Amino acid sequence: MKIFSNKSQAAMEFLMTYGWAILVVLAAIAALAYFGVLSPEKFLPQKCILEAGLACVNHKVEPTQTTLILLNSFGRTITINSIAVGACSTSFGTSMLDQDQKTFVLTGCSNGAQKESFKGDVVISYTDKNTNLTKTSYGNLNSKIE
Repeated sequence: MKIFSNKSQAAMEFLMTYGWAILVVLAAIAALAYFGVLSPEKFLPQKCILEAGLACVNHKVEPTQTTLILLNSFGRTITINSIAVGACSTSFGTSMLDQDQKTFVLTGCSNGAQKESFKGDVVISYTDKNTNLTKTSYGNLNSKIE
């Protein structure tokens, strides 16, 4: 019978040393992620994206209100019935001609505190003047609260 040699003990110590080192690195990465250092939302650009036909030209998110500047590029006249951004919604009844640009302000919102990031779904209900059909356009809004 052969007794285990020192080679196996050296290999085991080698693996244990690297195992502890990897465990420490994983703990450090987990701590950074927990405290928000690695949060990708801080590095994402501000954007407002809607379906084709309505364009979000510009936007501003504040703690109590949201402002959207929309452009009608449907090629026909529409009436904006309501706009909802996140948990905030407002009825309008504003008519927009083709290539018309209007500002819509949604008040009474609770978007969060200043300097935080805001992410919300945009739902716009509009009526096509030619067909008198009511339709809905969807989109996303990512922004910093100013």
